[in-house]
Amino acid sequence: MRRNDRSVNGSESDSGDDDNEVESHVVSPSETQDVMTRGRNFVGFWLLGLCNNFAYVIMLSAAHDILSQQQAGTNATLPTAQPTVLNGTDWELPSIAVDNSSNTSRYDCNPVSTAAILLADILPTLVIKFSAPFFIHLIPYSIRVLLCSLTAATSFIIVSFSTGIWMSILGVVFASVSSGLGELSFLGLTSFFHSSVISGWSSGTGGAGILGALSYSGLTQVGLSPKNTLLVMLLVPVLMMISYFGVLVHPPSLPGWSRKRAPPQTDRGARRPLLDEEDHQEDVTNTETLGLKEKVFIVRGLLKYMIPLAVVYFAEYFINQGLFELLYFPKSDLKHSEQYRWYQTLYQLGVFISRSSVNCVQIKKIWILAALQCVNALVLLLAVYYQFFPSIFIVFAFILYEGLLGGASYVNTFNNISRESSDSLREFALGAACVSDTLGISLSGALAIPLHDYLCRLP
Repeated sequence: MRRNDRSVNGSESDSGDDDNEVESHVVSPSETQDVMTRGRNFVGFWLLGLCNNFAYVIMLSAAHDILSQQQAGTNATLPTAQPTVLNGTDWELPSIAVDNSSNTSRYDCNPVSTAAILLADILPTLVIKFSAPFFIHLIPYSIRVLLCSLTAATSFIIVSFSTGIWMSILGVVFASVSSGLGELSFLGLTSFFHSSVISGWSSGTGGAGILGALSYSGLTQVGLSPKNTLLVMLLVPVLMMISYFGVLVHPPSLPGWSRKRAPPQTDRGARRPLLDEEDHQEDVTNTETLGLKEKVFIVRGLLKYMIPLAVVYFAEYFINQGLFELLYFPKSDLKHSEQYRWYQTLYQLGVFISRSSVNCVQIKKIWILAALQCVNALVLLLAVYYQFFPSIFIVFAFILYEGLLGGASYVNTFNNISRESSDSLREFALGAACVSDTLGISLSGALAIPLHDYLCRLP
């Protein structure tokens, strides 16, 4: 039943006040019933999610091709559909002085695991997410958006004009900084808007996965050089600024170019607070008034969601960057690089579907998703070692399922935190919790590299 927001001022019983406030905090009272405003904010956060994760996804989608191209510089064969394009004169990735021509591994291994690209793409994000929640409130959102856009644009430019391996890694690092700062900022930003924008943000990040993977593969497949493909991607940072400054309808509580703000007038309806605000927080009105002790206490209350989410992403990226390139079917009609791209695409499709599903299905017990993802990782690890899957299509099904679990854990974690946090703590809680997935990804990358080296030594 639709809630009547015009009763916020007291025309309904007290039992409905919380729900009414849920609907009214996104904009000023005169705009409470403005469906178009809510629609604009949903679209705005969808676009912000898309733009924020785009550069990160492009780097991971290209990981196998990047490493294969590095081999190509040492007279190894580049396993891509368009080798003449990737070896074009207008852009050539640097080569690693490793000759893999004598590779006799059953897995057709690259000399370097794709997890190496993952670590370059995630470690700067990890540093930002661990440290920034304790000082990021000092920087206005408008400036943060500009920084995210500039670092994303810088990453595309550096990688496109790269002349050496460290220059390429530097470009990946800039993409990581943009993604990490953006996720931390935009999740905190949702605390100033209606709770539905969490769904928009999550769906947009899922859309970045599928659209990023398809756009990179599609543009290079039709003949556009990787250099020009990345330069085309410069439209993405521009779209991010348009989304924030032009699409979103900013509520009065959101600060502009200064740190001064009014407290967010929000309440997400019926909720179970993550901590007892009356006992532990006195006269707290916004993130700026929280001390270190209070912030540590809040993080402790978040662990019930943060730990399962970290486990989900540990298992997930252990599969993606540790096992994908080893799940190789020599008799398939698809080349090795094409198999890898299909794995990435199906995974991103699953993520997009589940990250867009929170309005239909809501899950409280994230630990169940973590357990299922660990089982998934174990099955695929055994499949890599014993090679008992008779068809690549079985792997396709497992990977789609993996993406569904990962996307569901992400969107439900932040939806639960948003609804269970009190007004004064929500901005910090959302920003602090986003370190979980990054921590899990980082640990998986560190494990995937020695696993790759061990399995690739097997005859």
